[in-house]
Order: sequence, then structure tokens, then C-alpha cells
Amino acid sequence: MFNSTFFFIIPLLSLLIFAVPKSLKYYFTLTLLLAGIVLTTLWSYGILAGADEVREYALFFLPYNTGIILTVDALAAFFILVINITVLTGLLYARCYLAPYQQKIEVFRFSVHYFSYIWLWLSMLLVVMLREGIAFLIAWEIMALSSFFLVIFEAEKRNILKTGISYLIQMHIGMFFILIAFLLVNKATGHMGFDALDSYFGLHPNLPVFLLFFTGFAIKAGFIPLHTWLPEAHPAAPSHVSGVMSGVMIKMGIYGMVRILASMQSDLLVTGIIILVISLLSGILGVMMAIVQHDLKKLLAYHSIENIGIIGIGIGLGMTGRALDNQLLSLLGFSGGLLHVLNHSLFKSLLFFNAGSVYRAIHTRNMERMGGLMRKMPWTAILFLTGSLAICGLPPFNGFISEYLIYMGMFTCLPEATLYHSILIIGSIAGLSLIGGLAIFCFTKAFGIVFLGEARSELVGHAREATKGMIIPQLFNVVLIMLIGLGSPLIVKPVFKLAVNIWDLDSQLFTRGSFVSNLSQISLAGGIFIVSLGTLLLYRSYHLSRRAVETGPTWGCGYTAVTPAQQYTATSFASNFNHIAKPVLRSTVLTEKIEEDEIFPGKRRFEFQSDDLFKKKLIDRPVGFVSGLLKKIAVMQTGQIRHYILYAFVFMLLVLLLSLFNII
Repeated sequence: MFNSTFFFIIPLLSLLIFAVPKSLKYYFTLTLLLAGIVLTTLWSYGILAGADEVREYALFFLPYNTGIILTVDALAAFFILVINITVLTGLLYARCYLAPYQQKIEVFRFSVHYFSYIWLWLSMLLVVMLREGIAFLIAWEIMALSSFFLVIFEAEKRNILKTGISYLIQMHIGMFFILIAFLLVNKATGHMGFDALDSYFGLHPNLPVFLLFFTGFAIKAGFIPLHTWLPEAHPAAPSHVSGVMSGVMIKMGIYGMVRILASMQSDLLVTGIIILVISLLSGILGVMMAIVQHDLKKLLAYHSIENIGIIGIGIGLGMTGRALDNQLLSLLGFSGGLLHVLNHSLFKSLLFFNAGSVYRAIHTRNMERMGGLMRKMPWTAILFLTGSLAICGLPPFNGFISEYLIYMGMFTCLPEATLYHSILIIGSIAGLSLIGGLAIFCFTKAFGIVFLGEARSELVGHAREATKGMIIPQLFNVVLIMLIGLGSPLIVKPVFKLAVNIWDLDSQLFTRGSFVSNLSQISLAGGIFIVSLGTLLLYRSYHLSRRAVETGPTWGCGYTAVTPAQQYTATSFASNFNHIAKPVLRSTVLTEKIEEDEIFPGKRRFEFQSDDLFKKKLIDRPVGFVSGLLKKIAVMQTGQIRHYILYAFVFMLLVLLLSLFNII
């Protein structure tokens, strides 16, 4: 009782953020956050260490028999740890990131920001711990509202406010689908919540209710074509908020999906195929759209969609394995997907923090105006390179481990698969390989254009390295990324155990295969590579320290660019890809044509533009139609009182006529 009471004191204390002095607001927020993180991490550790299977904590102000209690099982414990890690690093990073805003933004706005940050963290914890339907939906709504206020931190900018409102509307649409699904479960079972799903799925077709839940959760997760809020909201938010939203908030959609899938008892194969196809589509189109972006944070946002696709591929394969009674495929698919939830939270928050450091230094997110930043910001460049290698799934970083598990699940099930199942698996292998290859291409472009070459604008000349307060939280992420990459058996075993507990798989599966021993060898090889590279760098440093070192321009093979404008840009780097992918991406070039008789062409603007086809069709077109309709109706607003009296009279007359003819 003490533990739960202390946890629920935190939201009450969060109100004091508005009262404490401006200089103490951050530290007060950090103290509350640390206290809650320590408590909930201890709850989680007790479950994951095997001390208990489930722990329940009653709300101190409600009777225990209300059913509204905090339930921490293995799945909730895993997500609690992911939430705590990313939210903590985000707030540590925020102290220095927000420093320049102290003089520009009033104190109340900072109070709202820190208050919303605390409540975003609390609401995500409640989402994974609450089982009762109404309580879950309230927590889900608090999560949407708190993140909305975080996104519109710079609400004086009209485009940011517009983006925040669009985000909030789409979150409510998603909640509507989840509410309908819960109401159907309640009507059939008399109970509204996750605990009633086993009973419902045992007596009713599983697919219709799953699709309702999936639609609601997929909007939050950012699966294509329900992703349209994500590439707009992530760039609009401050970078520490972007890191939290991408790192963990969108994973609440994954949590909801996994919670539903754990209870399903029929329609497993079609469910697995649906998830697999949508995830492949999300992964491939997400990375394709990332490649053509010039806004650094928007590029990273589309990569969130790509990685949600990778997580979904693992989960879809796990469900396919359940349908085919292939427990090894289920184990590796589910484990790879869940581990990628953790891995993505680490390297994606690192990359967003890094993008924030770049933005703080040169005050633009446009990669066409960057270049040569590695000379000015060496630590930031190294950290971005580390995150890039991890997100591309390259060893010895953590992204490789989760993708390796997914690949092994697909390859090991091929010998026993039928023709149709083989086609499905081979298609998934090809799709995941394509995603990985395009990701490498994209981050080669991002790192090269941002950090290498010559400066493309005068903004780079004023750049300075990020402060230690911004670098240290990123280093914490790098340490965890390397620990998972080099000590993968220590991490994979608990994730295997988690998948076994959730889906009741054979507990001996991961000891029979060679997966753990293979991971040990991979980790050993990665360790040898790191030590060898470090030794070579130390020797190089020692060798050069004893010699006079001269510097000069890089040899350009007989030709060197006269100006920075003649080197690769973000547009030119991806031009061939744009040409190939034009039917999918619908990219256009905006420029003025040079006429034949124009001997001395004047200055021209060359701009590449790629529209999100799904946003254009699903959001912009309906919104445009409704806006046009409302503008036509607006002619009735004449401002003359006699017209408004006439409208009321006509309405009353219409109601009377409908009543006389028994129409209403």
C-alpha cells in the first residue's frame, strides 16, 4: 500500500511545478521523475528477475474491489523499463537544450511544459499497468493531451499550433476505435477491459475486434497508412520531446497490440499476415520517404515509421508461427520485435537529441544549409555516426541483435514451410533486407551531408559544440547501445523468457537451439573488432605525436569543387533514387525552365519536393473539402440580426412540418 500511495503522490506534487521559482522548476521536475523512476523500476525488476509473476497495487483513494488497480506483469515491467530510460535521458538533455528559451518564453509556458512532461511519463506508465477499460482510456487520453502540450511548446508559430491540433484530432480518432472495441467486449462479456479478452475471444470471432483495436493502436504507433501525424508532430516538438515521442510514446501502440494478440485464440494466420504485410509496407515506404527528406528531424521521423515496421514484422512472424504451431518462429519473431522496441528507443532518442544539438548550433533543420559540421562539432558527429550505425542494423551495435533474431526466425522455419508459407517468408526476408539497405543509403546521405564536406551556408561558421549537459545523456544511450550489442546473450535471454511467458511457449526452446551460442560468438567478434580498432587508433595517435604533421587540401583527383555549392547536396545525393521511386513517392522539381533564346540565364530557384501521398489523400483532401464547404456556408453569417431571426424561424417551421408528417 505504501508503494502505491507514494506513486500517486507524485501527480499531486506535480501541481507544485506552477508554484516553485523559475530557477527551481527543472530540478523539482527532475526530483519527482527520479523518485518515480526508482520506485517503478524496482517494481519491474522484481517481476523480470522472477521474484513474482504479477504484482498488483491498489489506488489508495479507491476500494480494492473497484477493479481499478495497477497490475505489473512481465510485459508491463518490460515497457516500464523502456519508458523510464528514455524519459530520464530526455529530461537530462532538456536542461541545456531549453536554456536559450529561458529569456524568450514566459515562466507559465515552462511550467506547463514540465508539468506536461511529468504527466506524459505518468500516463504511459498507467497505460501499461491499467487493465480496466475505462481507466485505460482515461490514461490514453491523458497521454494524448500531455504530448499535445509538449508538441506546441512554441505555439506562437502558427504551423506548430496547426500541427499540434492535427495530431490531437488523429489521436482522438484512434481512441474512438479502441473505445468501440472495448464496448463490444463489454456487451458480450459484461466486463470492459483487457482481462475480459480471453473470455470474449474464446466465444466470438477474433478478427473483427482485433481490427478495431489494431486501427486504434496503429494510429498511435504510426503504421502506414495511419502515420500522417507522425512526420509533422516529431519535427514540430522540441528535440527532447521528439526523442521521447519516437522512442517510447509510439511504442504504446505496440504495447496495446501485443496485449491484444496475447489473448487471441483464432484467426491467427490471417492476423499474422495482416500485421506482416502492413509492417513491410510501413518499413519500406517509411525508409523510402526518409531518403528524400531535407529536414533532418523529418528524416528521423520517417525512420520511426520504418522501425515500427521492423517491430511489426517480428510480431507478425510470431503470430504466423503461432498459427502454424511453429514455436521457434514464434519465439524468435516475438523476441526480435520486443527487443527492437528497446533498441529503437535507445538509438532513435539518441539521434533526435543529436539533431537538437545541430539545430541549437546553426538554427536550421534544413540539411541543404549544413555541411562540414564535424570540424565544429566532433562529439556530436561521432554520436550521430554511432546512432546511424545502430539504426542501420550493423554489428556490433544493438540494432543488429534484434534484426538478427527476426532473420533467424525466418530462415529456420523455411525447411518446414509449405509453398505458400515459403513465399510469405521469402518475401519478408527480401523486404527486411531492402529496408536495411535503404537505411544504410539514407544515413550515408544524412551523415555525409550534415557533417562532412564544406559548409553550405554561413550558419555553419557560427556553430559550436554542444554543451556537456547535452552530450552526457547521449553518451548514456551509447553505452546501453554498446552493452546490448556486445553483451547480447545477457539481454536476449530475459527477452526470450518474456516471450515464453506472454504466449505460453516451450521454455526449453532457446536452450535447444544454437542462437545464444551464436550471439556469444557475434558479441566476441564485435569485442575483438572494437579492441583492434581502438589499438590502431592509439598507435596512430602515438605515431603521429612523434612526427611533424602537415595539413593541406584534400586531393580531388585533378578537380576540386570551386565553391561548396558544387559538392553533393541532399537533393543530388538522392536524385537517382528519386527517379526510380518517383511512381511511389510522387516527387516533383520546382524550377523555371531555361529558354533556348536565353543567352545569359538569370538566377533561378531549384527545389525538390516530395509529398506524402497518404497524407495528401487521407488528410489534406478531406480537410480541404470540409473547409471549402464551411466557407460556402459562411456566407450566411451576414451580421444582420433579421437574418439570424429568419434562420431560427425556418428551423422551427421545418421541425413542425416534420412532426406533422410523423417523420420525427
